Amino acid sequence: MATAPVVVASPHSGREYDDDFMGTTVLDLGLIRSSEDAFVDMLVEGVTDIGVPFIAAGMPRAFIDLNRAAEELDPAVIRDVPRGNTNPRVSSGLGVIPRVVAQGRAIYRGKISKAEARHRIEAFWRPYHDQLDALLSAARTQFGQAILLDCHSMPHEAIAGATAKGRQAEIVLGDRFGSSAAAHHVDALEEIFRGLGFRVARNAPFAGAYITQAYGQPERDRHAIQIEIDRALYMDEDRVERTENFAAVRNLMVEAIGQFCDGLRGPRDLAAE
Repeated sequence: MATAPVVVASPHSGREYDDDFMGTTVLDLGLIRSSEDAFVDMLVEGVTDIGVPFIAAGMPRAFIDLNRAAEELDPAVIRDVPRGNTNPRVSSGLGVIPRVVAQGRAIYRGKISKAEARHRIEAFWRPYHDQLDALLSAARTQFGQAILLDCHSMPHEAIAGATAKGRQAEIVLGDRFGSSAAAHHVDALEEIFRGLGFRVARNAPFAGAYITQAYGQPERDRHAIQIEIDRALYMDEDRVERTENFAAVRNLMVEAIGQFCDGLRGPRDLAAE
């Protein structure tokens, strides 16, 4: 049973690269995994032990991007999609069916069918979002509010400009510049991460994308905060392997979320103890 109004998610850590998908791509497994938030689900899945619901992707981001709207279809990679109705994410190849992985490497030699794109959305995108929405609705019903902590990882080189007290940030919290979560929730989370020894920045270079925008509705007591973790803290990015620091970072992530949940407990919860 949930013990706090928090839901933890990892939408980009899926690593089920099945043979059918790998047969359609020009990339090998090492290159295609460059867009994956490798091992993030394993960093935070321990929250279930403290009564926090957790949801993670199965299929990889290169196959279907759960942090995009279902309508973000890229005409450059999907046949029979009209041109001219795209946004910068889609134009750069990062729609709901991605065209590229890290460093702009093309995933496919040509295009996939619109029917295949729709299949991926209906079979994988929609069930994930249906379950996520159900978890948040249940939290709001039980506790009067729901807070999504949407967990991602960021390439070490991507955060050179995100500084905290003159040094490169290790955690970037995204609340879409204050629109997806109440400020006191983000303040509390930042203070906890700093207290655990992390360097923290906000909204730069990652402020949150579709998920924080869609589920962050503070006026309806639904909040969404994106958490980006520097990959260099816990993995070898080139080899896509966990390092000896992985266990320590995992423990700190679960501790941070646990402390955040403790701070959300009301007087009734404390009195029950």
